[in-house]
Amino acid sequence: MSVHKRLASQSGIIFGARLVGAGLIFLAQALIARIWGPELLGEYLIVIATVNLIAVTMPLGFHTVGTYFAAEYRARGERKQLIVFLMRSYGHVVGAMVLLLLAGPLLLGPLGQGQSALAHHFVPIVLLAFSAALVYVNGALLVGLKRPFAGFFADTIFRPMMVMGAFLVTMGIAAPVEGFALMLWIFAIGSVTISLAHFGFVITSLDRVPDVNPARPDESRRWWRFALPWVLISLATDFFFDIDLLLLSHALSREELAIFGVCTRLFSLISFGVAAVYAVTMPDMFESEANADRAAFKRKVGDANFVASVISIALFAGMALVAPFLLMLFGPSFSAGAAPLAVLCLALVIRSVMGPASLVLSIHDRPYASLPFVALGIGSLVVGNWLLVPPMGLMGAALSAIIAISVWSVGQWWIALRTAGMDVSIMQWFRNRRLATVAAE
Repeated sequence: MSVHKRLASQSGIIFGARLVGAGLIFLAQALIARIWGPELLGEYLIVIATVNLIAVTMPLGFHTVGTYFAAEYRARGERKQLIVFLMRSYGHVVGAMVLLLLAGPLLLGPLGQGQSALAHHFVPIVLLAFSAALVYVNGALLVGLKRPFAGFFADTIFRPMMVMGAFLVTMGIAAPVEGFALMLWIFAIGSVTISLAHFGFVITSLDRVPDVNPARPDESRRWWRFALPWVLISLATDFFFDIDLLLLSHALSREELAIFGVCTRLFSLISFGVAAVYAVTMPDMFESEANADRAAFKRKVGDANFVASVISIALFAGMALVAPFLLMLFGPSFSAGAAPLAVLCLALVIRSVMGPASLVLSIHDRPYASLPFVALGIGSLVVGNWLLVPPMGLMGAALSAIIAISVWSVGQWWIALRTAGMDVSIMQWFRNRRLATVAAE
């Protein structure tokens, strides 16, 4: 099987699982909007955005580099070193949860959050964040150990099933507010159970790593050098729309926020189709870099970019056709999100074409080089929301988002080209094809 077919096949399975899980999530959200009202759906989306932002900070960036180090230690036969990395990663998550439970309630008032959703649902939010952080670490490690299906299925299949189940149990409660609170508790407890079972897969996968080299005492400095900048990079990229929803919570009504939130979740769904391509190729890319095989590394980056770009274009076209019908499931007012969603999906094409610059910069030991353009992207989002949302509403929010994504995507491509000497855009694939043709002649 050719590399392109293998990438498309494996990423297609992962994306198919994501579709099933997303279908359950969207069905639950549609039912919340229909039965409990769009205002409560907006509250739910704010809670989930808060959970995601807390969860992504709890591992202190170690989940973002877990795939890289798991693949490296597996390639070098350093099981003991991997175990030390695991203990550090999970220690951060557990320590952050304990700190939140002890100090969080005392800080809500001084931070002006005493009457917010965070205060009303504090313990379920912390438990949800803890379970999500565990799944992030588990998934990254399992992908690095070449178990991408096990890495993704907890988040793509089982947690969505828990959301749907929690809603079905509570939707018959007469008072929607009380039903919503109970739903969050059930979802939180179920999610913790799923994340602990997922952790069991990590433990049983350690046997895949040869144990031929001892642990190195000075590795923690290298972990921190890679991980710390990725806390900010991950916040600003993977959780870009969670930040955006919290920013927009003061500029849009709860109903408009619910509409835009559904659009961003649809965007996140199709963007997962592109992320699945890199999940399949990352272990091989990391092995090539660990073995100092730069030619193979460039070839794999180019192949991944080509497949990701083709998939993103197909997903953009498909979403433009089906988005109006999907949005109508939530109610007639949600049809206003069709055009903004098309704009958001175009941003995925831009991201795919420009390539995984942050990843390449980290591999070349320049992770901090990404931060200026990440900050510039978030800054442009804030300015864009301020200028465009008041006069244009939902479309202004979508235009602000695509401008910010374009700024950091192009900027990080340029930084990678300048500092690492690597063109991570789709142009690398065309160069590889040209070189292969010349070599064949």
